[in-house]
Amino acid sequence: MSDTDAPLSPPPPSLGSPRLQWLRVQFALILREMTTTYSKSTGGYLWAIIEPLGAIALLSLVFSAMVRTPSLGTSFMLFYGTGYITYQMYSQLHSSVSGAVSFNRSLMQYPAVTPIDAVISRAVLNFLTLCMSSFLLLTGIVLTQGVQVNLDLINVLSAFSMVALLGTGIGTLNCVLFSFYPSWQRVWSIMMRPLFILSGIFYLPEDLPSQARAVLEWNPIMHCVARMRSGFYGTYHADFVDPVYVCSIGTVTLVIGLYLLRRHKSAIVNPKF
Repeated sequence: MSDTDAPLSPPPPSLGSPRLQWLRVQFALILREMTTTYSKSTGGYLWAIIEPLGAIALLSLVFSAMVRTPSLGTSFMLFYGTGYITYQMYSQLHSSVSGAVSFNRSLMQYPAVTPIDAVISRAVLNFLTLCMSSFLLLTGIVLTQGVQVNLDLINVLSAFSMVALLGTGIGTLNCVLFSFYPSWQRVWSIMMRPLFILSGIFYLPEDLPSQARAVLEWNPIMHCVARMRSGFYGTYHADFVDPVYVCSIGTVTLVIGLYLLRRHKSAIVNPKF
């Protein structure tokens, strides 16, 4: 039998369209993230609820012993909960996204997995988890304490969108900076420590002197916290909140971060240090 008469080998199986391949990669990364982050720890997803609930309860206990009523309403847990949950969403999104490359670097040796894939999968999973835990926590506080709430879903969804974009954007940019400059991660951590106090979790910006308030308004997280509270307290109108300012920071840092991740992919996946 001549070479031309030899049977042809079957073609390799098709992996589908590039879009389908990308979705498979995202699904696999999300499953891996869920397994490594939640399934291996005792309690799993319960910690996403227990941890912020414990922090909110502690804040409520401490401040209720110092003052008779919170700055808004009558429930300390709802007042501090709306602030703490908003701050936590920014903090956890930034932390997870900025560490996406270092956490998944071994997988990036495969051509199908890129740093951008790792960032997207971590951002999606953590955002959905935080939304679920926030809904359960705030609903539980309202029901158990019998708080009368004038819920404004538009403001609540706006606050979630703003803080999600902000945390993902800054986290994506820092993902690149942490890869090239490891010492920047420590500097950033030190710089951000006062942020918990400066984001309006324990107080209303309107209660501060005008000069202090003018400085703190540069903190975009405080805008997100105020917008969240305006969604639960019908009498609270945070006129200083500027969604364009917050979204501009989130969008610019996200675009720059994604561009650098794509441009310097090989250097980020295989660092020389």
